[in-house]
Amino acid sequence: MKVLYTYCILLISIGLNAQGSISGNFSPAKDFKWLIAYELTPGGEKYTADTAVKEGSFKLEMPINAQPGMYRLVYAVPQNEFYIDVIYDKKEQVKFNFNIQDGLTITNSEENKWFNEYFAKITTAQDRLMEFYEKGNESKKEFTDIIKELKTIQKSYEENHTNTIAHKFIKANRSYLPEDYEDLETFLKHKKKHHFDNLNLNDPILQGSNFLTDKIASYVFSALPSDIATNNALDIEIIKNVKTAADFIKNTPINFQTKALHQIWEIAETNTMGSVQDYIFTNHLKKLAIANGNQKMVDDIESSTRLRVGAKSPEITWEANGKKHALSTMEKAENYLLVFWSSTCSHCLKELPELHKELKGYDSLKVLAIGLEDDEINWKKVSATLPNFSHAIALGKWESEYAHTFKIQSTPTYFILDSEKRFIAKPESDKEVVEFLDN
Repeated sequence: MKVLYTYCILLISIGLNAQGSISGNFSPAKDFKWLIAYELTPGGEKYTADTAVKEGSFKLEMPINAQPGMYRLVYAVPQNEFYIDVIYDKKEQVKFNFNIQDGLTITNSEENKWFNEYFAKITTAQDRLMEFYEKGNESKKEFTDIIKELKTIQKSYEENHTNTIAHKFIKANRSYLPEDYEDLETFLKHKKKHHFDNLNLNDPILQGSNFLTDKIASYVFSALPSDIATNNALDIEIIKNVKTAADFIKNTPINFQTKALHQIWEIAETNTMGSVQDYIFTNHLKKLAIANGNQKMVDDIESSTRLRVGAKSPEITWEANGKKHALSTMEKAENYLLVFWSSTCSHCLKELPELHKELKGYDSLKVLAIGLEDDEINWKKVSATLPNFSHAIALGKWESEYAHTFKIQSTPTYFILDSEKRFIAKPESDKEVVEFLDN
């Protein structure tokens, strides 16, 4: 009997420490070469394993000490754009097919199937509800049917998938649903009031994923009055929501607060909401990032703020013909073009002569070309072939003051300014420069 007991304990021990895997197929095969798995933790992405993708197929052997949770599978760069998130529970071997056109299909993992199936169904039903309101529909029967469907989906998945990782997300996604018909204004008011009711901020798996931060960002940018008429009014309401969201997460770990508020800041940046960006950074994000030891985030945001559309360009000074010159005192023009280039950059040597030729007829434009150089010798020779441009030099190349001030990471880099020397465009090429000026 003792031998049998020992044998059972051994089997249990082996089961608890079994090595699992994540495998699958990518299509088109030629577009995929490698895959890296990261565990999503409250402290950020934690490297777990990597593998080559051969002829579209891969198998990631997960380490024995890999913890159950959400994992991010990165298949291209930039890593924050090209990834797949899957649940790995150490019980199932996860398998899937991924096609660039059709997306993800789970072929082996009931938990991942439940997870994706639930969010697909609940999103479709929620879209039906919003479509009901958008059409001005007042049919109480149709409204009741939609609400009943939403409640049925939620209850079914919550009850049938307890004790799973997927259940954490399903339960946290439960949203406000009225018992009786409500007009749009009343519904939005109640939905906003109850937005955070089911979010478990203390769950480390939820903290590590994008789920909670997406929910918080959704509140900030979607829980808004329906009668906002101006951009200024919109910014004011969003800033109110930022305050509420920041207060809601104030007792969570600093790294989670930083992640959540940085995501909101990035959405505001994408939508050119300067006052919202400034509020978030000044009142919350800067001190959180510093406390979290992330000075790079602070530097990047300050740089982005300095260079964003609508901001006045930092000063640039140079000497020519024995005289001192400055961007701020350049001859009045309708537009100014800043070109950061290098006389040792092959792309620059191809683009700048073409651009110089194209811009000859633009009388209302002044061009300032700033050479990022190690020395003056080659720069003097090449810049002399571009006589219609004003020329400044930044010795030290990538480590020069202007390279840091203007966050130059490649050459050539272009900025177009208005008559007051405020940024109005950041073209990617000489052709985009001309296209912008022509339009």
